[in-house]
Formats: sequence, C-alpha cells, structure tokens
Amino acid sequence: MSWSRWPGSARTTDWNTCGDSSSEPRCTLESARSRDALIRRTRMSSALTGNSRTTRLALLVGIAAATVGIIYGYDSSNIGGAMLYLAEDFHLDAAAQSWVTTTVVVGEILGALFGGALANRIGRKPTMVVVAVSFAAFSLLSGLAPFLWVLVIARFLLGLTIGVSVVVVPVFVAESAPARSRGAFLVLYQVATVSGIILGYLVAMALAPTESWRWMLGLAAIPGVIITLVLLRLPDTARWYVMKGRTSEARSTLARIEGPEVDVDAEIETITAGFAAGHTASWRDLLRKPFLRATLFVVGLGFFVQLTGINAIVYYSPRIFEAMGFTDDIVKLGLSALVQVAGLVAVFVALLVIDRMGRRPVLLIGIGTMVLANLLLVIVFAIGGGHFDGALTIAGFIGLVLFTAGFTFGFGSLVWVYAGEAMPAHLRSLGASVMLTSDLVANVIVGAFFLTILNALGGAGAFAVFGVIAILAFFFVVWLAPETKGRPLEDIGRYWENGGRW
Repeated sequence: MSWSRWPGSARTTDWNTCGDSSSEPRCTLESARSRDALIRRTRMSSALTGNSRTTRLALLVGIAAATVGIIYGYDSSNIGGAMLYLAEDFHLDAAAQSWVTTTVVVGEILGALFGGALANRIGRKPTMVVVAVSFAAFSLLSGLAPFLWVLVIARFLLGLTIGVSVVVVPVFVAESAPARSRGAFLVLYQVATVSGIILGYLVAMALAPTESWRWMLGLAAIPGVIITLVLLRLPDTARWYVMKGRTSEARSTLARIEGPEVDVDAEIETITAGFAAGHTASWRDLLRKPFLRATLFVVGLGFFVQLTGINAIVYYSPRIFEAMGFTDDIVKLGLSALVQVAGLVAVFVALLVIDRMGRRPVLLIGIGTMVLANLLLVIVFAIGGGHFDGALTIAGFIGLVLFTAGFTFGFGSLVWVYAGEAMPAHLRSLGASVMLTSDLVANVIVGAFFLTILNALGGAGAFAVFGVIAILAFFFVVWLAPETKGRPLEDIGRYWENGGRW
C-alpha cells in the first residue's frame, strides 16, 4: 500500500518500503519512532488549541451509530415476551424453547466472526446500513412465519445481522469520536441497547392481552427502517478512509468532526503512522507477541460479560418472576421492563462518569455490585424454596435490579468501550470480532442451559454459579484491563508492546 508524505511534518518515512522482508526491521523501528513523534505533536497541538467543543457532526455520528443498539436490545427482550405464547402455538417444551431463543445467537456468532473483515472491506457506514435494512426484513419474516422452521431460519438470519452490528458499531464510534469524550460516545451504544430491551418488554406487555407474538416480533422492522434513514446521513470514519488511501475524504471528515481548532494534518499523519507501523492486519497477529496479551484480555472479557448471567435475566425474566410467585403475564412483563429501567439509569450514570473516573474503576464497581446482587438472590431463593411472601418477593426484585444495574454500569458499558479501544489500528476490527464472538459463544451457553439449571438447581444454585463467575471476572479485570481514558487510539499499540504498561 502506498502512503503519502504529509506536508508540514518535521520528518517523513517512506511507507512504501514497509512489508519488504529485507527492510522490515528498519521499517518497523522507523515507523514506531515516526509514529511516537507524530503522536506527541498531535497532543501538543490539542493542548495549544484547548479545543473542548463537540461538533454537531460528532454528536450526530455518536447518537446515530449508537441507535443501532436499539435493534439488538429489542430483539433480546421481545423474544422473551413472544415465547410465552409462541411456545403454546408450536407446542414447544423447555429444550425447544431454548433452541428457538439461542438460534439467533448462533447467527450472531457467525456474523461477529466476519463482521470485522466486512467492515474493513466495504466500510463501517455501509456495513451498518446493510445491518439495519436486513434487520427490518428478517424481523418482518419472523412475524409472518407460518411454520416453526421458517421462524428458526428468520431468527438465524436476524442473528447474523446483529452479530455484524455488535462488531462494527463500537469500531465506527471509537474511530469517529473525539478522544476526550470517546468513552461516553461508546456507552451511548449500551444506552440504546437497554432502551431497546425496555421497548421490547413494553411492546410485549401491550400486546399480551391479545397474545399476538407475531406482532411482537414483526414490529421490530419499524426501528430498523428508521435507523437506516438516520445512518444514510453519516460519513464513514477518517481512519477507514486513510486505510483505503482516500486521504482527501479522511481530512474532510476529520475536520468536520474535530472542529476547526484541531491540526487535521497532524491527526492524519498520526493515523497513517499507526496503520503503517502495524503492516497488514492478520488473524495470526492476534496470537503473537506483543498482542497475545491483548487477545487474552478481549477473549476473556467477552466470555465473562455473558457467563456472569445478564442475558439469563433478559431472556428469562418472565420465568424468574414466575418462579417467585407471579402468574399474570402482563405483571411478569411489566416487572421485567421495570428491572431494565433501573439498568438504563445505571448506564446513564456510567455515561456521565466514564471519561472522568476511567474505564477500570467503572468496570470493577459494576462487577462488585453484581457479586452482591447474586449473594442477595441466593439468600432469597434459598429461604423461599419456591414459596415467596411479601418481604422475600421485594428482596428478590431488589436483587434483580441490583444485578441489572451493576451489569449495565460495568460490563454492559465497558464491553463496547473496549471493543473499540482495546486493539491498535490495524487489528481493531479483528479484535472487536474476537471479543464479541467470545461474548456470543458464552451467550449461547447461558441461553441454552440457564432454564435447565434453574429447573435443576433452583434459583439459589443458579445465582450461586453466577456469583462465583463474577468474582473470577473481578480479578481478571484487575489483572489485564488497560486504562484507556483520554488516550489517543494510536497509543494502545504501545501499551501492549510495553507488556501491559503505559
């Protein structure tokens, strides 16, 4: 790939020699030195200008991209409401219900696997537009499905599109947002996801008297269409334009997002140096030093996000409330939505503090809250033994609220932040694919076995398992999670190169 020499730089490197085996050691050293010099220059420029304004386009990019999370959240919750009536229509036992629920996640895994490569090839924005259009079409097909096998295929295709979206959206937002507010922009995706979960429960609750599971699933097409129209107004990211050699578009996009006070040429040079120093992206790079440690972090974080049990709460909240003694479908769906409202409040708090407190403290506080919530739920189910009075019911509801709030404040917010920030430029999309694929594999495990575990071990046993996993997750984060608050994206490569130190 041919890289241009940017005007005004104190020093330039011929990137055309990179990748030649005879010159690779010299090129790598020269690229690293040039990259570091450019990063220092960019920081100096930002400090001198004191630019603290967020431009209109930056806000539009952050909000519009984050709204894709609505379709992810809506699909996660509305299947729980639809399943109350779908199971009866198709005569499904517990195992068959788990299969219908997890079919979408199997599709998500495949989508996440190739989502990063697709976003690199055709662009971040076009990929998101394809996702939104496909989601609308397959949601409609789900609602119209005349047979179970048609519904299963539609759910699989829905999962495929969602899997691509959970990879490309964090990358798009991280590459577009200003460094000073990047964490908040990435947390917006979780705000949209939780809002979608609440919307799914409310729609299910409104349609519960008619038992119209087809409407519950089919109405998801509406947010898909709306989101498509919003996304069409956005440019792609400056970093993707640089990667494809479209420097004039990169410069224009960066100027519109960062504002006139930022030295755009210096920013472009830094981005270019980051790509050149990394050479060509390869899956094998994820398994080699210095980025093997980073791969271990993103894979482990992805697994812990789901193995701690949040989607068991989202998918099976109505069943959990049924185990606590609630029998009316509308009440079960309404309580499930109320739990997610608490989660939405928590994620708004995370939105406000993440760029002040930092990533690690927010994540650790969230996991600690989940540990305490699991302990409370174990006590409630152990004492209740399937028979709940008023006090135990209230305590159980508080436990579910704390669990959900802790998750959305910590894991729920930070998974998208680290998906966009944890890897250097040339591995960012592939790293996001690996993280979110591991997340979705764990999701399949939880979705497939939670109902069985709940029936076999009871609520106390199920939440004891989740509590132990949450404790392990806490120490994993202490060990490996980087603090990326306020750091330029081009810095993260040096963190892993230094053995996990800044």
